[in-house]
Amino acid sequence: MQLNFIDFPEVTLLAGVDEVGRGPLCGPVVAAAVILDPQRPVAGLQDSKKLTEKKRSELATNIREQALAWCIARAEVEEIDRLNILHATMLAMQRAIEGLQPTPELALIDGNRCPLLSIPCQAVIKGDDRVPAIAAASILAKVARDREMQQLDLLYPGYGLASHKGYPTKQHLQALQRLGATEIHRRSFKPVQQVLKVQQR
Repeated sequence: MQLNFIDFPEVTLLAGVDEVGRGPLCGPVVAAAVILDPQRPVAGLQDSKKLTEKKRSELATNIREQALAWCIARAEVEEIDRLNILHATMLAMQRAIEGLQPTPELALIDGNRCPLLSIPCQAVIKGDDRVPAIAAASILAKVARDREMQQLDLLYPGYGLASHKGYPTKQHLQALQRLGATEIHRRSFKPVQQVLKVQQR
């Protein structure tokens, strides 16, 4: 079942919020918040994971051009290690929502919990399939983070960051064992901790 403006008739400024990057071993967690313009709908919105890289990129451009407001925010590796990944994710979402102008009246958050906000919010399970604004946020967040990981691949060659985007693939885990952990790796994540123990011997 899809939710849209019709489900919240009293709300004119509805923000969708999603994040990407909870599972990777390195890099930031990135969140986006989007207020879509009902007068300029973006065709083709769906969960970013179900789209090709090319289609995501095209839609990200359309969202930036047609949305009433959008903001991309992040929590850095050191914040992830200090706060834990859940709290860092909530922080990135909070920053994305606070960066919107105008301020939304309601935020719909993908998942089962909401960050601390000064506006009403509601968690929506599988929201990136059900709420177009959340789908738009998932696309902006994924495109932004993927591009950053492609840039980091140039700075930290050998790990395959451009292909796996920091997730714990076999290629990434083998590279960690061979090359060691870098400053962009999350020290609070177990595979990185294990490599650091070996490095410190």
